[in-house]
Amino acid sequence: MTSASVPTFATPDPWLWTPRPLSCWSRPVGLLRLDGADTLRVLHGQTSQALEGARPGQWLGTCCIGPTARMLAVAEVLVDADGAWLVIVAGDPEAVRLALDRVLFPADRVRLGPVTPATLHQPLGSAGPDALPAGTWAALEGAPGWQLGDAVLLPAGAPLPSWLATLRPLEPQEAERWRLQQGLPAAPGEINEETNPFELGLAARVSLSKGCYVGQETLAKLATYDGVKRQLRRWQATAVHDEAVPAEDVAPGTPLHDHQGGRAGLITSSLELPGGEGWIGLALVRRACLQEPELQPGATPDARLQLSVPAAFQSPPVVAGGGKGGEKEVGTAS
Repeated sequence: MTSASVPTFATPDPWLWTPRPLSCWSRPVGLLRLDGADTLRVLHGQTSQALEGARPGQWLGTCCIGPTARMLAVAEVLVDADGAWLVIVAGDPEAVRLALDRVLFPADRVRLGPVTPATLHQPLGSAGPDALPAGTWAALEGAPGWQLGDAVLLPAGAPLPSWLATLRPLEPQEAERWRLQQGLPAAPGEINEETNPFELGLAARVSLSKGCYVGQETLAKLATYDGVKRQLRRWQATAVHDEAVPAEDVAPGTPLHDHQGGRAGLITSSLELPGGEGWIGLALVRRACLQEPELQPGATPDARLQLSVPAAFQSPPVVAGGGKGGEKEVGTAS
């Protein structure tokens, strides 16, 4: 962040922005190969998704988490006849590999490969090849790489398919704006040792019925007792009385307060928009403040954040019979 102040928004709703047609969002990812008959059993027990019964050709989203359900990474699992590719789309691929290596025993029929770089290309507002059915993937014909839905995953150095080469890559600021608009978590702001999948809107990547796995007890309690204490929200900053707002008041790590000065959450990501349009970002907001019309960042009384639900956010689950008023919340503090 280079600007010293946050101007008033020229547009009332910056979330109406869309990338230009014939654009492509390309982001670096880490590829981790697991081979062997026990591959799905290991991934089933070490990530949040139900994977043990997956079939070759299936593509499933999951979260790599620790024993207390804290986030290590967001990943995609591409299942084939010999094992699976674990695609780390957000988080630290080497940390994920180390965590898997620590739980593998000589008796496990799994060979864990090194992390290799790759790029995930997602067309936006443009027609690529015919999309595959939801939840399926396939190797590209005549070229290295894979198709996931309408996206393309290419190993580092692989040439772009001709149709993909015609699309305009998003500029770095555009790519970050798209991520914030969707509410896709990234490290270290949203993915760290303080957050869990339900806080980040990743409920579809969690199975609550698959049996024993790392982090299961914590996630089950969060769902059973309606215990998710905060949720990810996107924000736009506005100035009061058109006065400048210090940029440090919307920096990641800045605490949020409600209108009475109480703790309301924490800013996790921020981005200055071009053309004097102001700032946008993501924040983890305490549940009691999710319905507040606006929150105050930092210590200044002259800044306000207006909240909205990110486009890709999925609400935390609540198991039937849970969430009674007298139950104690379970989760991380903000």
